[in-house]
Amino acid sequence: MTLHRLPRRTLFVAALAIPAIARAQGAWPNRPVRIVVPFPPGGSNDVVARPLAERLQARLGQPFVVENRGGAGGAIGAGQVAQAPADGYTLMVTSSSFATTAVLQKTPWDAEGSFDAVAVLARAPFFLMTNPGFAPRDVASLVALAKSKPGSIDYGTSGAGGINHFITEFFCLQAGIQMNHIPYRGTAPAVTDLVAGNIQLMLTTVASANAAIRDARVRVIAATAPGGGLPPEAPPVKTVKEQGVDYEVAIWWGLLTPRGVPPDIRRAIHGAVNEALGDPALRRVYDAEGATPSPVGPDEFATVLRADLARWRQVAQAANIRAE
Repeated sequence: MTLHRLPRRTLFVAALAIPAIARAQGAWPNRPVRIVVPFPPGGSNDVVARPLAERLQARLGQPFVVENRGGAGGAIGAGQVAQAPADGYTLMVTSSSFATTAVLQKTPWDAEGSFDAVAVLARAPFFLMTNPGFAPRDVASLVALAKSKPGSIDYGTSGAGGINHFITEFFCLQAGIQMNHIPYRGTAPAVTDLVAGNIQLMLTTVASANAAIRDARVRVIAATAPGGGLPPEAPPVKTVKEQGVDYEVAIWWGLLTPRGVPPDIRRAIHGAVNEALGDPALRRVYDAEGATPSPVGPDEFATVLRADLARWRQVAQAANIRAE
């Protein structure tokens, strides 16, 4: 039968059905979604991603499966996401270290060109903490000691080229001091040595040193940004900037997709994430880790990422930071 011979009623019903079919095919999500965490299980990215996935699954009725794809400082997992179809069914939860990895490593993906920024999920300050036996009790006395005895203070990090390395060298540059970098294989052994007095200080998150902070086995002397985050057992502290050094930095956790996800799907993802971040139970989970939900949208997140990339490139060059 030719088209012009179809009954008018049939054509009318078919025309009405086309938008409905398109919506059904394009509705997001209509199948399982995977959330790639480009780090091993158990880290802060897991702490952010897994409870978020649970709430998205409960709200949207589709499985949200968290997959850990660690290796090369997050570069391997990010590469897998960059190569995934841009259909909204592969997401990535990563953190500030995404930018430092992009600065230091020659990756097959581009931090801006290979991904679409969807949302900042949470933020948290880092904390400048010392061994309780270390004399300085504030930023001013720390800077004074470092200037009077250059290179006499050892600071620990989770590894050369990691985010802790960058933020501590940034602090040194802003304060005009030099300290010795002692890299560890992870944050936990660095905290252990800080408690033991084998190093004098480190900059890290509450989540990385919660027990030591609660038990007063380390002394927290400053926050790197406003926003609280310390456990109630710890006395409040001023920020580094409030104590006289022009320095402010916070860790962020964010959600990205492969480049080219259709705008309507990106909007749907962002809307679903915003709703999940408003869940009081999720906020309590994040609060316990010293993080504050921060439902920032795509444009602002892209601006944050660009600013981080520019800053860490400058710090890497000025402090001669190299990857392990």
